[in-house]
Amino acid sequence: MQIYDYLIIGSGVAGLNAARLIPKDKKVLLVCKKSPWDCNTFWAQGGVATAVDDKDIPLHIQDTLTAGVNYNDKNAVEILSKNSLSAIHNLIDAGLKFDLNSKGELAFTKEAAHSRSRILHADGDATGRMIHMFLIEQFSHEILTEAVVSDLLIEDDVCYGAQFFINETEEKVIYAHNTIIASGGVGSLYKYHTNSTTIAGEVQGICLEKGIQLKDMEMIQFHPTVVKGTHFARKPLLSEALRGEGAHIVDEDGKRFVFDYHEDGELAPRDVVSRAIFDYAKKNRKKVFLSFENFEKEFFIKRFPNIYANLKDIGFELPFERVPISPAFHYTMGGIPTDSNAKINNMKNLYVVGEAACTGVHGANRLASNSLLEGIVFSKIAVEHSLKNNFKISYKNYNKKILSYIRNNEIDKNIKNSLRKLMWENAAIVRKQSNLEYALNEVQKFLQQDVGRLLRLRLLTAQSILQAAVNRKESLGAHFLEEER
Repeated sequence: MQIYDYLIIGSGVAGLNAARLIPKDKKVLLVCKKSPWDCNTFWAQGGVATAVDDKDIPLHIQDTLTAGVNYNDKNAVEILSKNSLSAIHNLIDAGLKFDLNSKGELAFTKEAAHSRSRILHADGDATGRMIHMFLIEQFSHEILTEAVVSDLLIEDDVCYGAQFFINETEEKVIYAHNTIIASGGVGSLYKYHTNSTTIAGEVQGICLEKGIQLKDMEMIQFHPTVVKGTHFARKPLLSEALRGEGAHIVDEDGKRFVFDYHEDGELAPRDVVSRAIFDYAKKNRKKVFLSFENFEKEFFIKRFPNIYANLKDIGFELPFERVPISPAFHYTMGGIPTDSNAKINNMKNLYVVGEAACTGVHGANRLASNSLLEGIVFSKIAVEHSLKNNFKISYKNYNKKILSYIRNNEIDKNIKNSLRKLMWENAAIVRKQSNLEYALNEVQKFLQQDVGRLLRLRLLTAQSILQAAVNRKESLGAHFLEEER
C-alpha cells in the first residue's frame, strides 16, 4: 500500500508554495481538478500586499482590521503581517522577480483601503500568473490532474487521505500522513464571478458532512469592477490597481458618484464600492463605467499589459474608451476554520490554506491584495508545523467503509444553473432576510432530490452560506442587509 507523506489538494499559490517548501526527500502528491493552471491564482491581476518594513507592520495590521470591520482574528492578522516580508523575500531569494522602480528597488504601489503604498506586482497586472508560473517551475513532486475530491477519509480526528473521481465513473483512494487542503473558495456557486470555473466549494461540503462546521460563510466579497456584457460566467476582472493608479468610476454623464457614498471614493473598501455601484445604478437607472482618461497610452500599456490586451480582444481601446462595469462574486472571507498553525481545529494532521481556509485574517471584508499573501504565509506555517509534528498514519486503522459515489446525475445541470441564479439574486451584494430564507428553503428542496455527488457537496456549501446569512440579523462588512418594506 502506497502512502504519501503529503497529499496537497489544489494547485493555486497556497498549494504550490506548500509543495515548494516540503523537503525533496518527502513523498508528495499534489492533485488538481483540471490542469494546474485552472485556479484563481493564475487569474489574479492584483498584487501581493506586504508590510514594507518593521515600522509598517502596525499600519498594515490596522488597515487589515479596519477593512475587516474589526471582525478579524487579531492574532491571525499579526501573524500575517509579521511574517509577510520574510515570506516574500523567501520567494525572491528562490528566484521570483517582482517589479522594480527606477532605482532598482521593489516597486510598492497603493490600492484601496491601504494607508500607504505596499503592494508588489510582477509583470504589471499579471502578478498571480507570474507567481503561479514560478511555483510550477519550482515544483519537484508528483502531480495528478483531472482529479476531483469526492471524500476525505476521516476517523477519530485523523485524516487518512482522500478519495477522488479520476473520470466520470472511476474513483481512486490516496493515503497520506498529512493532508493539506488548498482547493480555493466557492465562486462557481454564483451566476457572475471572477473565479476559475473549477472553484465550486465541494471540499467545504465534505467538511460539513464530517462535522467540521464552516465559519463566516456569509462574508462574501464582490469585486466592484468587472467587465459587464460578456456572455461567459467568469467575468473579466479590472484590477483594483487601476483605481489605485487613477482610474475613475463614473456614470454615463461622467459623474464620479462613489464620493456620494464614501469620502475615499473609488479607493473605499471593496464592499462599499460594490454597494455604491449596485445602489446608484438601481436608483438612477444609469450605466456605470470605469474611465481611464487620466492615463497616457504608453504608461497604461506598460503598467497593465494584460488588461490592455484582454480588453482589446473584446473590442475596447484603452485608455481612450470607458468600459461598462458591474460587481461580481470575487472572494469568500469565510471557510474551513483553522488554528494559528493552519491546522483544522481538533484534527491531528489535516491542514487548510488559502481561500478555502478561514484563518480569521480577513474578518468581514478582505483588504485588497492580502489573499495572495495569506496563501504564501500560511502555507509556509502549515509545512513548518507538519514537519515538526511528524504525524504518521497507519491506513489499517481506517475502519470506515469507503463508499462509491455517482459523480453526476441527469438532473444536475438544471439544478446547478438554478442554484447559481438563486445565490446571485438572494445572497449577493445587498440582501434581504426574506430573500435569504426563501433561497435557503429552495436549496434544502434541492438537497432532497437524487443529485450527483459533486452537486450535493455544492448544495451543502450553499446551504451553509445561506444559513450563516440568515443567522446574522444585522449588517456587518460584506454582509449588508436591506430593510424589508
